[in-house]
Amino acid sequence: MDSFPDRTHVWLWIREYEAYLYAREDGEGIAFSGNRGALHGAWAVHRLVRDGTNYVLFHSASYGRYLSQIAVEEDESYYLVQCTYDSPEQVNVLFQARRAEDGSDDIIISNRRFGDWCHDYEGTPMHWVVEAIPPRQLPPELPVPPDPIPTQVVPMPPGCRRVQIQPPQVELRRTIHYVRADDQGNFNPLHWRRLQFEGQSVFILRRDLAAALGEANNVLGITLCAWAGSNGRLTPLLIDLPSDEKTMNIVVLTTGSPAAQELVYPNVDAA
Repeated sequence: MDSFPDRTHVWLWIREYEAYLYAREDGEGIAFSGNRGALHGAWAVHRLVRDGTNYVLFHSASYGRYLSQIAVEEDESYYLVQCTYDSPEQVNVLFQARRAEDGSDDIIISNRRFGDWCHDYEGTPMHWVVEAIPPRQLPPELPVPPDPIPTQVVPMPPGCRRVQIQPPQVELRRTIHYVRADDQGNFNPLHWRRLQFEGQSVFILRRDLAAALGEANNVLGITLCAWAGSNGRLTPLLIDLPSDEKTMNIVVLTTGSPAAQELVYPNVDAA
């Protein structure tokens, strides 16, 4: 599994589909795209050894959830999905990789429970091309929130008052579970707190969490990470929140701390 160094990022291209594997923003589904370049298509590599066997795990560089497989009893098939990594005994997130037998550099990926990833009902393994994503030297700037939609003035006939129409401002509302970690990234699981947040802007979320933590004057001093289970690794939150109202779990690190310096930022804009 030399194609998957620990804590690196990769694109996963499926030869049979001529497409890259993407994590849907809902944190559950998987999609395919002919183009790369978005954070949803980047996967962080998590290596571990269990019972003497080497495994590779993949978690999305967007919101941190782990690639996994689930069975569908109705048709005895299985699907790729995203999930949290909550138990050290969890097997649906464990994968192994080997070289294809056709002499190419393609990879065959198999799940510990379900076996090879196949592209048909005859059990023909998918061929994967692994493309390394270089790291960024510095964390990227968070996207600036968009300007609000301005009030519109509707022209009226002479003698009538002008009418101002305020366009509807549709704001998503969600609960943010957050916890402050120490410089090594450790935190007390009993210290999770709640914040009711409106909108999707990660820029504004960082501001609001800094205020909630009593650090409003040092917004740049905190780094937000998505938390995807008690056994999962932290993923720096770099893009706006999904267009839904699902609860998100956020671990707050101190910028520049040892834990924050361990974070790796994929350069998805690299050629």
